[in-house]
Amino acid sequence: MNKNVITTERIPIKLWLDDIEDGALAQAKNLANLPFAYKHIAIMPDAHQGYGMCIGGVMATEGIVSPNCVGVDIGCGMCAIKSDINITKKYKGVTLIADSIIKGWLSDIREQIPVGLGKHNKTAQESGIFKFAPDIPIIQKELTSARKQLGSLGSGNHFIEIQKDEDGFIWVMIHSGSRNLGYKTAEYYHDAAKGWCKLWYSNIPNSDLSFLPLDLDLGQAYIEAMNFCLKFARASRNNMMGKILKIIGEKRFPDMHIDVHHNYATMENHFGKNVMVHRKGATLARKGTIGIIPGSMGTNSYIVEGLGNPESFNSCSHGAGRRMGRSQATRELDLEVEQAKMEGIIGGPRTTKELDELFV
Repeated sequence: MNKNVITTERIPIKLWLDDIEDGALAQAKNLANLPFAYKHIAIMPDAHQGYGMCIGGVMATEGIVSPNCVGVDIGCGMCAIKSDINITKKYKGVTLIADSIIKGWLSDIREQIPVGLGKHNKTAQESGIFKFAPDIPIIQKELTSARKQLGSLGSGNHFIEIQKDEDGFIWVMIHSGSRNLGYKTAEYYHDAAKGWCKLWYSNIPNSDLSFLPLDLDLGQAYIEAMNFCLKFARASRNNMMGKILKIIGEKRFPDMHIDVHHNYATMENHFGKNVMVHRKGATLARKGTIGIIPGSMGTNSYIVEGLGNPESFNSCSHGAGRRMGRSQATRELDLEVEQAKMEGIIGGPRTTKELDELFV
C-alpha cells in the first residue's frame, strides 16, 4: 500500500491508510510537533484514537521516553503456534477431528484460564521471571497480585482462538498483555512524567504526552519497570499456551512458536541515529521478522514476514484496529445481527450476559 504524507507539521506524518478518524489524526499531529520527535511519525493501517498517542502509531524520540506512548497495557501482544493436526483429513469418510473434540478443548481451556477480571485465586503461578523482578516500588507492590494474574487472559479485545490455516492445520493464537501489573506501572510513571513536565514547563500540547528524560534516574527506572512488564506479559502468554498444549496434546505442536509485543519502547538505530522507538499498537517488522496480524471475530488472521521498511521504522500493524469505539458499537450495532455472523464458528456466538462479563 502506498503511504500518504502530511507535511504541514514540524516533522512529516506518514500514513499507511487512506481514512483516519479525526481524533487519531489530531493526536498524530500533536506527535509530529513534539520537539523531541525524530524524523517523522508513522501511522499504521489500523490506527485509532488512544490516550495521548493514537493506537497504531510509531514515534522515534531523542533523549526521552513517554509512558502514554507505550500504553497502559505494557507488553500486550500476540503468540501463535502451529500443530500437526489437520482438521480436513478424513478416515473412511469420517473427519478425524470432530467439532465435539474441539468443543471439549474449548471447555477445558475456559475452565483452566481465567478471563475478564479473573485471576488464579487459589494458587500463585510459577515463573522464573519473578526472581528477576527489579527493586522498584511499584513493581514490588504489585508482585503478589501479579503471581496470581500470570496466565490469565484479561478482557477487552484479548482472546484465545483455535484456528485453521489454508492447508487445514490447526493453530492456537493468544492475544493478551501484562494485566494489572502493566496498568499500575504505566499509571505510576505517567503520573511521575506529568509532575516532571509541569515542574519544568515542558513544551507539550497536553499532559497525556508527558515524558521522562532518559538521563534521569526516573526515566531509567521506567525503562527497567517497562522491560519487566514485557517479560511478565510474554511469560503470561507462555503460561496460557502451555496449558492449552497439554489439553490438546503437547506432541502435536512441533512447529514454530511466534510471540510479538505491540506496546513497548526500545532503543534502535534509524537513519544513522540511536533513538527510542515507541510502538503503540504496532509490531516490529525488520526484514525476515515473523509476526502476527489477527483478524476480527470470524475473519482471517495472518502470519507475516517483515520487509524491513525504514519509512515505518521497521514496523507494521498489530491488527486490533476498529471502526468505532466499544460504547459506540454498543449503541449502534444489533447484537443479534453480530451473533448471526458468528454462526458456524465453534464456540460462538455468545450470549449478551457472556459478552458483558468479558467486555468489562
